[in-house]
Amino acid sequence: MTVTDTVTAIQMGSGDMPVLATPAMMALMENAAMLAVAEELPEGCTTVGGHIESSHLKPSKIGDKVSATAEVTKIEGKKIEFNISAYSGDALLGEGTHLRFIVDRERFMSKLG
Repeated sequence: MTVTDTVTAIQMGSGDMPVLATPAMMALMENAAMLAVAEELPEGCTTVGGHIESSHLKPSKIGDKVSATAEVTKIEGKKIEFNISAYSGDALLGEGTHLRFIVDRERFMSKLG
């Protein structure tokens, strides 16, 4: 993604500077994890986030290109654990771990009442 005004700490309410917001960086890493396993899931299933923990080591200014990676480290039943990272070019912006659960889409949505 490209850092724009909409994903800055000011706009997202997580800080008061015009840099990539930590929640936006973490969402990008979470999306990388979701996409990493999406094609391997049974029909009608998706994954939902259960826990995420990450550092945010370096700021990114408006206009910077940011990418994320996710690597599966463990699968236990419906639980999938990942190592996640975010980069701007070769510079590591943040890294951590993420837990996702495999769910049936219809059953999951039906719980909302």
